[in-house]
Amino acid sequence: MSADVSYSTAFQQGVREEMQRDKTVFVLGTDLFDRGGHFAQVKGLGDQFGRTRVRDSPISEAAMVAAGVGAALAGTRPLVDLNFMDFAYGAMDEIANQAAKLRYMWGSPVPLVIRATSGVAQGGAQHNNSLEPWFSGLPGLSVVSPYRPYDVKGLIKSALRGSDPVIFMMHKKLTGARGPVGDDTELVDIGSAHVARRGTDVTVVSYSYGVRLATQAAEALAQDGVSAEVIDLRTLYPLDTATIVESVRRTGRVVVVDEAPRYGGMAAEIVTSITESAFWYLDQPVHRVTGAHTPIPHSPALLDAILPTEADVVRAVRQVLADGPQEAR
Repeated sequence: MSADVSYSTAFQQGVREEMQRDKTVFVLGTDLFDRGGHFAQVKGLGDQFGRTRVRDSPISEAAMVAAGVGAALAGTRPLVDLNFMDFAYGAMDEIANQAAKLRYMWGSPVPLVIRATSGVAQGGAQHNNSLEPWFSGLPGLSVVSPYRPYDVKGLIKSALRGSDPVIFMMHKKLTGARGPVGDDTELVDIGSAHVARRGTDVTVVSYSYGVRLATQAAEALAQDGVSAEVIDLRTLYPLDTATIVESVRRTGRVVVVDEAPRYGGMAAEIVTSITESAFWYLDQPVHRVTGAHTPIPHSPALLDAILPTEADVVRAVRQVLADGPQEAR
């Protein structure tokens, strides 16, 4: 383990190490060479590797992803950086009909990584969409959404070594979060969850920024003698159902936390997976703590009203422990 680094720096380190290890890895996107990306996620890589391996492109997400798909088919390992996941709307054909399907249609590997920030922060309705369920529901894609800097670095290294497309989502509000990272040999397997906190009374399942809310809630509950286990999914597809089920079999009670809208979201898929695989171990129905089903407002007061909070998670845990009715947000 290294000294603590930021979430963005962990990404930089992982990409730098893979670019040094494999000359076929290159980065493509806007504002990358000089600026290092909107969140400094590739800062310094331009000076180190030059313009042939850190390429600034025109502002066309469709062109970026199409070029990435073609380059992947030609034997390289492109990292296409969209900066904001919302901009993927302009490249959905290239992602959904090309990158995700070419292995099935032609038997050809597509070693492509598409990175962007996700999650809700200031910026309004067009920069804060939660697209996790969209991409997780597309056969042919892996979808990762890490919380810790350690996992950011380990997962991007694994993604850049794989043979199939990966959607790599980094939460905006975690950009400056700090923590240790592994060395250049440490990878994190795509499809493996992390038990962020051990507990015996209730399982709290989340990913990305939701893990922070879950961990804070667990610490608050511990002051009253409640032992909450927190599972950080890290990967949304493939989902590590085995780790979730093992925890549920011990605790018998579950709360799922997701800042995305409630209807049709990842929380619903997680709840269904738990019900299918661990129903007879549940002492109560699984509770969900989610964002409201609404476009994201710019007003800070309205943002606070529609997003899940630590207090919401604490309240849901108390309800499931007290055998109370589920409260829909």
